[in-house]
Order: sequence, then C-alpha cells, then structure tokens
Amino acid sequence: MKKQITLLPGDGIGPEIMESAKEVLQVIAEEFNHDFIFHEHAIGGNAVDAYGEPLPEETLKAAEEGDAILLGAVGGPKWENHPVYQRPEQGLLKIRKSLGLFANLRPIKLIPALIHASPLKEEIVAASDIVIIRELTGGLYFGKPSERRNNGNSVVDTLSYERYEMERIIEKGFETAMSRRKHLTSVDKANVLESSRMWREIVEEKAKNYPEVTVEHVLVDAAAMKLITNPASFDTIVTENLFGDILSDEASVITGSLGMLPSASVREDGLGLYEPIHGSAPDIAGKGIANPLGMILSASFMLRDSFGLEVEANAMEQAVNEALEQGYHTADLDLKDGTLVSTKEMTDVVIGSLSARSISDDICYMYV
Repeated sequence: MKKQITLLPGDGIGPEIMESAKEVLQVIAEEFNHDFIFHEHAIGGNAVDAYGEPLPEETLKAAEEGDAILLGAVGGPKWENHPVYQRPEQGLLKIRKSLGLFANLRPIKLIPALIHASPLKEEIVAASDIVIIRELTGGLYFGKPSERRNNGNSVVDTLSYERYEMERIIEKGFETAMSRRKHLTSVDKANVLESSRMWREIVEEKAKNYPEVTVEHVLVDAAAMKLITNPASFDTIVTENLFGDILSDEASVITGSLGMLPSASVREDGLGLYEPIHGSAPDIAGKGIANPLGMILSASFMLRDSFGLEVEANAMEQAVNEALEQGYHTADLDLKDGTLVSTKEMTDVVIGSLSARSISDDICYMYV
C-alpha cells in the first residue's frame, strides 16, 4: 500500500513527538511492505512566525491532497498577545472547517499498566471503554455574530446549526455504536435549548434505522456527573461541539494521563486528521522528555480508520502496551518501580518491541 501522509508538527513538543511517530510508521512500512510518503508543513505558531498566519494555503492544499494528516500540537504563550486571526488555535479551527472534518472521535480506554494513575478508584474505572463523538465544525464556536457590542459592555455568541450538520454527526454516532456494543448515549440540553430539542428529534428519527442500538438521552450536566461516578456505563457518546469539547476533556482524566490518548477528526470520504489530545507543553519543549505515546497511538488510529490496516494498528498498540508493561515511562507517567526514559528512548523501546514481534506466516502472506 502506498499512502501520502501530511505531517503538521506544530509547536512546543509537537516536532519531537512527530519524529517519534514517523520513525514507528517507517518500521511498520518496512515490516508490512507499505510505502508511506511524508510531507511536512507548518501550522499554528510556527506558521505565524514563518508566514504571518496560522494556516498557510500551502499547508491546507497539502492536507487536502494527502491520504491522511498527522498533527502534533499547536499554541503556546509566545503567541498569546497576537490578534485573534494570528492565534495558533485559529489554524486548527480553520483546517477542520476548511476540510469539512465534522466528526471528532475520542476513544477513552484504560491502559492496565496505568490504571493506578487514575484519580478515580480502580473499581470505578477498570471497565471503562468509551468513544466520544463530537460535532466539530458547527455550533457556538463557529456561529455568527460573535462580537462585543455597546462599547464592549455587552457580548453575543451564536449557537447555530443546520439540520444536515446534526444529521451527519448523529449518523456517525449510530454507525460507531453498531461497530461496538450497540449502546448510544445522546447528550444535549433539551430542557433549555431549542438546538438541543431539534437534536433530540433527529436522534429519534435516526434511531428507527438502527433498531439494534439502544438509545439513551442524557442532559449534559447529568452526563458530566455520570462520567465520574459510573464511566463504565457508557459505550458510544454523541453530542454537539461545545458539550463534546468539555465532556471529552473530562473523560480523558479517567485514564490518569493526557499524554496517552489519541483522537481523530474525520469526514465522510475517510480523510482524517489524527492528533494526541495533550497540548504543546512549551515548558518541556526541546528537553527530550515529552511522552510520544499519544502521538504514536494517533498514528495507529490513522492506520486503522483511514487506511483500513487493522493488523498494523494492532501491532503498534501492542508495542506501546508492552513498553508500559515492562515499566518504561516518560516523566509525565507514574509507573511504580519503572524505568524513566527520554522521548527518544521510549520511541526506541516501542520500535524494539515491534521489531521483536514475530509476524506469522499467514499475516506475511497477506502482504506478499
């Protein structure tokens, strides 16, 4: 298989962890007889410094023409006082909107070696396995008008959705639930918001096409509480942009480490942008101590969802799990009696695990 992959390292630790993911993908390509061609471009603060804008046209064009996109991280205090249009985060919002990446997928699953690091009791989180599907290109973050008025003494933001925007993300929720445990939790605020009442109506309409899926409607405040008190009760969650932003970050804490979680932003034709959920961590940038595992797992997410390479994705994820089970960890992780390693060393451990794995004859045959 030959694939063009657009790399957007971004800011802070982004370039370091991107190099790790690239190295692991190169090993996968060699082991499984693929050809991954990488094209690196600027986004975020480094694009502002080089081009005066957080998403240059050259970057957007390369992202559109590639088969998938890997993103490191954007942002940092260096650009906090820039005007809004030059803020690094605007590059991320713009690429999602411009490419029509309407669905954000955030898997939340406990890694056994890290279960002790969760702030919740082990018996509460042990069986947690959730996917949160968040609408990504509409709602409050993109509605117009969004402005100060009355000499700055009043303000307005607009929550706006077209019906088709709700329909397609809700469809994605049902499709994902069908591939998992067939339980869909739809999160809204239908007791207050008209947009949520329309959302709930559409969920009920779509449910008729998926009779195997159990549908549960939960108000966002109740969902936030239940994520902490009984996370294992959730399977697939679908919700609009603002609620999804908040709930997915809340749920990520369940795992005990932001540095371990991948995410994907996708559209109907399979093009996806894959990134770890952690930030750019400018305080440790360049020190060689960043955790590359979230970025590596984002690359495995890409292999599975955009390229259909299930065996390769599983191999990468198993290599990450084995590294942790052996006690190797970066400074952000708390592994008792483990071995503290650098970004490069952790990457090498993962690669070593991949290289040591014997590929069975039947798997080899698939790629001859």
